[in-house]
Amino acid sequence: MDRSSRSRSRGLAPVMAAAAAAALALAGCSSSSGGKKAEEGAASAAAAGKATTARMTVALVTHQAPGDTFWDIVRKGAEAAAAKDNIKLVYSHDPNAGNQASLVQNAVDQKVDGIAVTLAKPDAMKDVISKATAAKIPVVGLNSGLSDWKKLGLMEFFGQDESVAGEALGKRLNEVGAKRTVCVIQEQGNVGLTQRCDGVKKTFSGKTETLYVNGTDMPSVKSTITAKLKQDPAIDYVVALGAPYALTAVQSADEAGSKAKVATFDLNKELTAAVKKGTIQFAVDQQPYLQGYLAVDSLWLYKNNGNYSGGGEQPVLTGPAFVDTSNVDAVAGFAAKGTR
Repeated sequence: MDRSSRSRSRGLAPVMAAAAAAALALAGCSSSSGGKKAEEGAASAAAAGKATTARMTVALVTHQAPGDTFWDIVRKGAEAAAAKDNIKLVYSHDPNAGNQASLVQNAVDQKVDGIAVTLAKPDAMKDVISKATAAKIPVVGLNSGLSDWKKLGLMEFFGQDESVAGEALGKRLNEVGAKRTVCVIQEQGNVGLTQRCDGVKKTFSGKTETLYVNGTDMPSVKSTITAKLKQDPAIDYVVALGAPYALTAVQSADEAGSKAKVATFDLNKELTAAVKKGTIQFAVDQQPYLQGYLAVDSLWLYKNNGNYSGGGEQPVLTGPAFVDTSNVDAVAGFAAKGTR
């Protein structure tokens, strides 16, 4: 796998996406008139870095669960690309794989110009993606599904190798002297989350086990982690797989009277503040803003230029990268804006 792809463009201006959790109301066309005024307008738009190509409609369909702030960052990146590329972006999400597949089917029925989709549970998405490709709608993947995007017939993929990310975190745990960890999975059946914990187990020289929690019920997450820490006071590190769960794990450790420290995958502005404060030891960043941006921009590039990132053969890696006290100040400003 070409890991040199992991460093990409950063610092793109964010714009909030419009949420569409129900059926996709997809519409949008553009027209232009000739003459000097139109030429001047096109030149002005080009100078501002905004595309003057025909209006496109792109559906972004993810497995976002309620309250998971990670996806706010993905959406900002996607909307930034859409604003630049003259794209009408419609965002929808559902953590239930069957419902997510139905949202993709809605996009196919509405004959969108492109679809960007996450593959947390790839088997459930296989049939509907086949329908999209049969309808000649280009489909790209992001965030979840690196192991399956080519098998399912997607053109491109933007994200991190979750196994590699997990292995990197396991090595970091060795470096800080951890001996006993618990890896908290907030969504059973999500292949990317499972790969993270499996990666930790592969490289961590101490003992680790998996703890499943209900990620849609944060009070339940807190009580489950608290109970585990009380049950096993030898646990010295909690590995969370998302920023909200890491912040909750800090509260759990306090309630349990545990000395366990917390490390995590993924960032938000509260998480970076916790790293600065020292209540979170470090985080693995996969740059969700970049994932959303590149996925949407890739569909514009394909339609207008026939381009394939990675040549359609290799994924574009956006992580992993560690954020800790040594570099959090450089990241915190971007996190506050919702772009890291």
